[in-house]
Amino acid sequence: MKIDPTKPADLSAQIAEAIRDGIVAGDLIVDERLPSEAELAEQFDVSRPTVREALKRLAAQSLIRTQRGAAGGAFVNRLSFEDAHEQQITTATLLLSMNAVSFETACEARFALERACAPLSALRRSADHLATMRAEIHRQSQPGLTDEAFCASDVAFHRALVDGAGNPVLSYQLAGAVEAMQPLMNMITFTARSRDRIIGLHARIADGLEARDAGLVEAALTELEAYTALLGRDRAAQSSGRVAR
Repeated sequence: MKIDPTKPADLSAQIAEAIRDGIVAGDLIVDERLPSEAELAEQFDVSRPTVREALKRLAAQSLIRTQRGAAGGAFVNRLSFEDAHEQQITTATLLLSMNAVSFETACEARFALERACAPLSALRRSADHLATMRAEIHRQSQPGLTDEAFCASDVAFHRALVDGAGNPVLSYQLAGAVEAMQPLMNMITFTARSRDRIIGLHARIADGLEARDAGLVEAALTELEAYTALLGRDRAAQSSGRVAR
């Protein structure tokens, strides 16, 4: 593992990248102990604080873990989909907010991906997935539920739909595509939307999954997309002082 001290990138970032590349390439295997800070500092010809910062970067990505004691040190971690889930959502959320992705683009992407999950979810969903969705539908119908709580329940409902596909790779990929976009769309539209209409569409999605009918699920998702997009256009028109038609 080597770094280039003439590159403008932070040295600690270069060290973290070199170690990460070693893990990805299989040169450093799961549970293997990394060299000590002093050994890494000598290997990369940098100070120990620079190495320490690089290790913090890797730990923040769940690529390594540290243990105390005589047999302690930094070890290569086995990264799970669950460990990486929140990072995926955070990254996608930052990309959306920093790059000014339009409401229409986010809406189109989210529902296209959810519809792609529908056949697998209809085939593989478990009783627990259905129970979660029914519970969230019940929660959404409660009087006095705040807009923020309704949005959180909406996210939980669609998370169950995605997880029902029984594919951890899809769940991971869709975490960023669906969960990062859904709160954005919820917060834009919740003041104008009809909760009863949303709840009715959610019930149709759950009914379709219970019947293992992917067509029913896809049809309800398509209607939900159209309604969400309409609300987004109305909100944009109101913001610009126009009336959407």
